[in-house]
Amino acid sequence: MSLDVKPVTESTGGIPFDVESIRGDFPILDRTVGQYPLAYLDSANSSQKPISVVETIDDHYLNHYANVARAMHLLGAEATEAYEGARARLARFVGAARAEEIIFTKNASEALNLCAHSVGSSLKPGDEVVISVMEHHSNIVPWQLACERTGATLRWFDVTPDGRLDLDKAAETNLINERTKIVSIAWVSNVLGTLNPVRRIADQAHAVGAIMIADGSQGVPQLPTSVEELGVDLLAFTGHKMVGPTGIGVLWGRYDLLASLPPFLGGGEMIEVVKMTGSTFAPPPHRFEAGTPPIVQAVGLGAAADYLDTIGMAAIADHEQAITGYALRELQQIDGLTVLGPTGLDDHGRPVDRGGAISFTLEGKYGPIHPHDVSQMLDARGVAVRGGHHCARPLHEAYGIQSSTRASFYLYTTTAEIDQLVDALTYTKKFFDK
Repeated sequence: MSLDVKPVTESTGGIPFDVESIRGDFPILDRTVGQYPLAYLDSANSSQKPISVVETIDDHYLNHYANVARAMHLLGAEATEAYEGARARLARFVGAARAEEIIFTKNASEALNLCAHSVGSSLKPGDEVVISVMEHHSNIVPWQLACERTGATLRWFDVTPDGRLDLDKAAETNLINERTKIVSIAWVSNVLGTLNPVRRIADQAHAVGAIMIADGSQGVPQLPTSVEELGVDLLAFTGHKMVGPTGIGVLWGRYDLLASLPPFLGGGEMIEVVKMTGSTFAPPPHRFEAGTPPIVQAVGLGAAADYLDTIGMAAIADHEQAITGYALRELQQIDGLTVLGPTGLDDHGRPVDRGGAISFTLEGKYGPIHPHDVSQMLDARGVAVRGGHHCARPLHEAYGIQSSTRASFYLYTTTAEIDQLVDALTYTKKFFDK
């Protein structure tokens, strides 16, 4: 039975949160799958796009397109103004001190690789880098490569059975110590939904002189973001998970830190002077934006930030918490279904230390039902989820499983869609139990 989720929180713009009105901004949500309405529960994978973002992208291509910072004509000036305006817009969105702290990349993976290459260039044997078992591969593999190049040692937080970083074990093993040079942790787990204590870990890292990096791919789209409050030195996130286009990501960094780092890629616009005997490099952010950048994608991401801010990130977070709490209660009533990660609810029925992604396994009469089978069965009944390891193999191995099914929610998710998910899972279990 559906419940109306109507958070009392209002947006910063004073507009009450109205999920049905919001859904009207996303025409794709009106689609059907056969006889079923589409229930899009895969926003942790990629979010849908509102009309305003698509129209902004179309308008730029049709009326303002040119290369940026390279043309002495009207279109070039308009394109550059829009591109740099988007940079300033994203700076405000995360509470950056200045627009020059925003570096545009093609996605969060590239942003994290930039960190591993540029920050990691100073690593040497005896140094240590700390990550966690719950990281996306994009926050594991770049650091493995950096340690292989430099001779540094990679260490990591383990996870507790309920899906949290094992802080007690970390303390017992002196995980963050005087040899630690870099700590890189997901703000919100893309599998478990766990909201990690980034500020606490950042304080520990800074106490030993280490640089603190956060993967904000799941956090920035869901939560009000202040880089100052997070306490990190660098923050990576991506556009396509926050109602923006694909092909655009962001690395925020403290300006003094960015100014001290070597470039990641070489090419046009990232230089100051080029001679055959050597080159000098532009100041941030252009030092890290070699070649023609994702111009229109950046403009679209600026429009996405405008859209989210108009609704209000506090209101979006409140809605998502209400939806996630409802989903946790309903899903755990399904026989054989096990939720991975924190399942606790507060007195208001809201999840504790968790974002809007719920991964689970489903046990049938004859054994585990493979997440790919679950996903296909759900898709046939209009429910879009993700089945697999979600680019987090080490985390699944820690739980002794190969994969899981993940349902993930966003500002446009309704309790009716959660009911559709529960009904489809109930049907799936009955089908495989025959």
